[in-house]
Amino acid sequence: MTQKEKGKLYLVPAPLDFGCEAQAPLQDALPLGTLQTAAGITHWICENAKSARAYLKRIDAVAALAAPLQAQNIQELPREVHKKGDHAGQFDARPLLAAALEGHDVGLLSEAGMPAVADPGSSVARAAHDLGLAVVPLTGPVSLLLALAASGLNGQNFAFVGYLPQDAGERQARIRELEALALKSGQTQLFIETPYRNAALLQALTQTLQHNTRLAVARGLTLANAHVRSETVKSWRAAKPQPTTDERLPAVFAIGR
Repeated sequence: MTQKEKGKLYLVPAPLDFGCEAQAPLQDALPLGTLQTAAGITHWICENAKSARAYLKRIDAVAALAAPLQAQNIQELPREVHKKGDHAGQFDARPLLAAALEGHDVGLLSEAGMPAVADPGSSVARAAHDLGLAVVPLTGPVSLLLALAASGLNGQNFAFVGYLPQDAGERQARIRELEALALKSGQTQLFIETPYRNAALLQALTQTLQHNTRLAVARGLTLANAHVRSETVKSWRAAKPQPTTDERLPAVFAIGR
């Protein structure tokens, strides 16, 4: 009796239009090969089953799914993973990969972009390695890298630091800490915020940063109304009217020399 061949874990990127009013054509945001591979997967791990099914429905319009939506096996990551993250190695995701041990390929999805990058999922990739499964990242949009490339800031030395504190005083202190690091080392500092808090973060940045620090904001990347602005804080402050952010569009912020 031969041993059953294990399935693979595919990291399947999603378009960056999650939560946006307008959606870009899927084939404009992701390569056909990625969509065809995703269409062949019937077992999934995701953040939210409802949005995962909505994405699979979009894929089906481009590349026919191997099984109808009702027959797709979809597991959600636990709520605590969403709230606290799973990057520190505290969550054991191996039980979620039981289907891969039975020979089924499994797809890992986040709400937008590449899973496990600025999103939950690293615990799943780590568990797959521990179980001897092949981990295959598929090609698709990664907002952090798109924003960095368009910013004109240092792309040879950069760090993603997640979300800044919501408390105004703590946020101001964190901004100054990141700015000092960026100016001393030349390392670009990238961070994100929930869209409805983008305006407050932009205001805090323009009020707190030194006038010669460069601030880049990339909004709605890959969408028709995408916009990237990268200028010194002095120029941001001098803009009339004062710059704002669309509360419906996801944004990536970056600071550096």
